[in-house]
Amino acid sequence: MPIVTMSLPVNVFLSALFTKALHLPKATIGIIASLPFLCNFLQVFVAPWLSRRLSAKAHVYIPATIHVISWAVLIGILEIMPRHDPLAAGRWLAVWFFISSFAASLAGVGWNAWIQEWVPARLRGKYFGQRNQLLSLSTVTFLVLTGWSLEHWDYSMRVFQAIILCAVILRILSVAWIWQTPAGTPHSHAKKDALPLREQLAVIRRSKSLLAFVGFGAVWSFAANCYGPFYHVFMFEELNLTAFNVGALSTLAALGGAASLPAWGQLLDRYGNKAVMTVSLILWQAGNVAWCFLTPENRAILYGVWIWGGMTSAGFILGQFTLLLKLIPVAAKNLAIGVYLSVTSVVAAVAPIMGGESLDWALARWSGESLWVYHICFIVQPVVACAGAFWLLRVHEPSASSLTSVVGAMRNIRTLSGIFGLSFLVNYVFYRPQRR
Repeated sequence: MPIVTMSLPVNVFLSALFTKALHLPKATIGIIASLPFLCNFLQVFVAPWLSRRLSAKAHVYIPATIHVISWAVLIGILEIMPRHDPLAAGRWLAVWFFISSFAASLAGVGWNAWIQEWVPARLRGKYFGQRNQLLSLSTVTFLVLTGWSLEHWDYSMRVFQAIILCAVILRILSVAWIWQTPAGTPHSHAKKDALPLREQLAVIRRSKSLLAFVGFGAVWSFAANCYGPFYHVFMFEELNLTAFNVGALSTLAALGGAASLPAWGQLLDRYGNKAVMTVSLILWQAGNVAWCFLTPENRAILYGVWIWGGMTSAGFILGQFTLLLKLIPVAAKNLAIGVYLSVTSVVAAVAPIMGGESLDWALARWSGESLWVYHICFIVQPVVACAGAFWLLRVHEPSASSLTSVVGAMRNIRTLSGIFGLSFLVNYVFYRPQRR
């Protein structure tokens, strides 16, 4: 979990590295934050090719190995990169992060397919429940220890390298256990012959609700990612928070989300997805308006904001997945997932680049009013997200779904979770338990 958490586009470790150690420009941070979403788009063209040539286990093992090697290489890159030239350092990190993110994206898709081979359906509820609790504990422990270490040793480059080394060692053990896990025999599922591509496209064109939901997903991706990567930068640079403080805030959001998730699940089952999602989104974004009034003097408000965000966002995120399950046509399942992931990934990749460029321009023009600039930028997410909620209400929600699993459909949600401190969702397995 440490290396998985650090691989998110925005987290305590990378935010401290970018702002405290290397002082990267906002535009460069925006480009780097966009790379995982770009990789989520590009893997759509590579993952099917790999799945035809590799076993599900190899589809996990090989990209995971490349991923851990890339992080080991980062230790050396931090040693030789031009630290006093932020633009050059940003180029080095961008190339490295693209390779690392692409490997992580391929490994994530392969993992979703492979895990179905060796976890029997009758055990999934208990197994994943216990597993997710352990992952949450691991993530919280890592966030607290990382934040304390960086603050205690004053963001020394040696501390960054030491944290990476520990994460790499743990990930090597993880990859070794992946290799030792028996591959298992894929469970039998009813399969239908795939329709020709032209007919699948016709099925998707007739799925008006799916296309409307794709449009909403694009609006939400822009709202969340345009200035989302710069909330951490704002806390470090403008509010003078330490890495330990930011880690503690992320922990509170994770705990709030994990605690409220069962209640949101019951509401989704009783009242439907789009209604509950709309309420959850509005409540969440109402709390985010507080970012527009934060100053170093009242920064204690952040603790309430992050707890509230974790509790209210869980319903929206869970509903986003379950509604997608209902809307995807079974006759064109894979293509529909590809369309949804491609559109939302492209928007999510472009948004932080636009946000970083506009923030750099505004800060250069009003250099003495940096707090005011951030406050204006932070109103974008609540306004655009709540406007998108009206689009969401126009989606027709079927009463039931015959689709039981979607491989890779949650890639952007998991990637985005790091921005909001909901890193417990990175390896969360979304499923519905079988009714007896």
